[in-house]
Amino acid sequence: MKINRWITLLLIGSLLVAGCGKPHDPETITPPDVSGGYNVISKLTTPGSAQDVIRKDTNVYIAQGEGGMIIINVKDPFEPQEVSISSDGVRGYSSRITYSDSVVYISAGTYGITVINISDPYNPLVTVSNLNMKPARNVSIYGEYLVAAIGELGIKFAEISYPTQPDIRGGISTAGYAYGSDITPDSLHIAVANGEMGFSMYNISDFQNGFGDYPLTGWIDTPGYAESVAICDSKPIAFVACGNSGLQVIDYSDTTNFKIVGSFYYAGYAKALIYKDDKVFLAARRGGLQIIDVSDATRPALIGKVNMDGALGLDVTEYMGFDLIFVADEIEGLITVSNLPMIGK
Repeated sequence: MKINRWITLLLIGSLLVAGCGKPHDPETITPPDVSGGYNVISKLTTPGSAQDVIRKDTNVYIAQGEGGMIIINVKDPFEPQEVSISSDGVRGYSSRITYSDSVVYISAGTYGITVINISDPYNPLVTVSNLNMKPARNVSIYGEYLVAAIGELGIKFAEISYPTQPDIRGGISTAGYAYGSDITPDSLHIAVANGEMGFSMYNISDFQNGFGDYPLTGWIDTPGYAESVAICDSKPIAFVACGNSGLQVIDYSDTTNFKIVGSFYYAGYAKALIYKDDKVFLAARRGGLQIIDVSDATRPALIGKVNMDGALGLDVTEYMGFDLIFVADEIEGLITVSNLPMIGK
């Protein structure tokens, strides 16, 4: 049987060679490998439509649209295991997720923020549903404050020294629709991705427990639709996911004259990003997961790509000295990616 199989393979190979055109015909050219050594090491289908993911210790927490939240154990990233699902009391469409201490916060559009106590991951407890920070597009943490990007209403702060019961404070009226935010390393400014209005920054040095007056520091229009922003930890540089215009790199060192100093587009719709160690990890819907070298901010370069059908959110950590990336894919669920030199146990 083995001999027959090899004969068949040889005959097929001969036919393929005979049917080939000239060496430079398009059909004979092998597409370049752009994976950069990044590969899928596991997949786990989620019952809901995975929108965003965040890791805490050995678990990841996924906001899954109308399916609420699912907790998955990734102690062994090659074999993720479902822990629990929270749907009762989780209202609206769960889209973005963050955590502080043993509590997760989920943005749910017109249903505001959902707060879930995860101290027992097998029995999560919804402590607040429909928190009045609406329409919630994104959530992040700033010290003991929850920061909510609430679309046309800008940015809102809530004090979370008692994590399960946020205390809503003041906010910022932004230009455009606030879709994402990040805080500068010196904690003096908040950067905002403003949809079609691009990128802006506000001075929060006089924070006043969330009740301060936060003047505009600077603004710049960006191509595309600004959905997510990440601030460099060592230079006055902001990285912005701008939809069909990909990654835009902004120098904000001169607050009176923000400048786009670099950009990168490969494929898809730039939805969410994380900056880490001179790399931007970008979730780009059908453009998949893209890893971009930004050590030279003026010349972003693709150093890795993994094909996916609906990459919307991601979290990045380290595993055995290599990148470990958890991707929320709205079609396939949780996709785990690494650049380990050998895939497998």
